[in-house]
Amino acid sequence: MTTAPTPDPKILFDAWLRLWNGDLSLAADIVSDDFRLHSHMIDGGDSGSVRGADGLVAYIRAGRAPFPDLEFAVEVPPLFDGAYLSVRWTATGTYGGGFPGAEAAPGTVVTFTGSDTLLIRDGRFAEYWLNADALHMLRQLKAL
Repeated sequence: MTTAPTPDPKILFDAWLRLWNGDLSLAADIVSDDFRLHSHMIDGGDSGSVRGADGLVAYIRAGRAPFPDLEFAVEVPPLFDGAYLSVRWTATGTYGGGFPGAEAAPGTVVTFTGSDTLLIRDGRFAEYWLNADALHMLRQLKAL
């Protein structure tokens, strides 16, 4: 019996960044079936409902919807510690409208930061802890 080689975590992270930048087809290859998100949701919902590749894709789509050109860039390179990966990022996008309560004009450029901590198990991301500066984003959208 042969086993598939475990992907290099740096290659796995590169695919993670491309996923968040809109290549949603990558989710099934890099996210485990039992993938789980841990985060405070901006709408107050339960992040435990974001499960598996399909759940993550739906979550990413919803987050990108008000910002069609949203681009994530690495601010501090990923740190690897065994099965864990952490990274600090910056996201920038042009508001296209549709965010509940937002009074910012479409065309407003929004920038916010965050950090991801990911658990890699069996060559895929299995758990995801997200911290994003939603308060800064909401202020730019004039949604407070």
